[in-house]
Amino acid sequence: MYFAALLARTEDGWEASDTELDDVETLADLADLAREAATDDEPVLVCIEQEGAWFGVVRIEGEDDPRVFVSNAAAAMRSSYGEILLSDELLGREPENPDALDQLVDLDGTEDGEPETKETADGDESGPEAPEGAPIGPLGDTGLLADLGLEDKALLSLAPEDALSEIADALGCTDVLEAVR
Repeated sequence: MYFAALLARTEDGWEASDTELDDVETLADLADLAREAATDDEPVLVCIEQEGAWFGVVRIEGEDDPRVFVSNAAAAMRSSYGEILLSDELLGREPENPDALDQLVDLDGTEDGEPETKETADGDESGPEAPEGAPIGPLGDTGLLADLGLEDKALLSLAPEDALSEIADALGCTDVLEAVR
C-alpha cells in the first residue's frame, strides 16, 4: 500500500494534499505536478511511502532541478512509484532504454510479492537481491530538509513506517499531513 502527499509551504504555513501518481511516469512529471501546488518559489515536498519498506522525498523549488532522497533504493526500485524517483542520474548510470517506462503496462503501484532471493551454491537462499544499479540503503540528497528542520543524520535514521510523521513533526505540519492521510 502506498501513500503520497504534497506539502506546499505558503505564507500561512504548510498545506497538504493527498495526490494520485497514476498519471506520473517520470521525475519531470512529478516535479511539474508539485510546481502546480507551489506558491511563488516556496518549496514543495512530495512524500511517498510504501508501508514499512521505503519512503522517498522530492523537493521542488521554482524551476530548480528536483532534489530527491530515497530511504532504500533497492526496495524502491521494485515498485513503479520508486522507479519514478530513481532517475538514471541519481543512480549514476547512463539511460539503458529511454522508452522503458512506455513499455511497462498494468503497473498501478500496488504490486506486492516476496522480495527476490538469491540461491547460493549449497541451496540456501540469501536475503533480498538488489536490482542492478540500485544500492540497498539510502540514496540521494540527505540534506534536502536541513534548512527546514531535519538534518541529514536525522533523515538517515528514520524508520520507513514513521518517516513521514517524523518529517511532518520537524516541519511543524503534523496535523496538516494527518488530515490528508
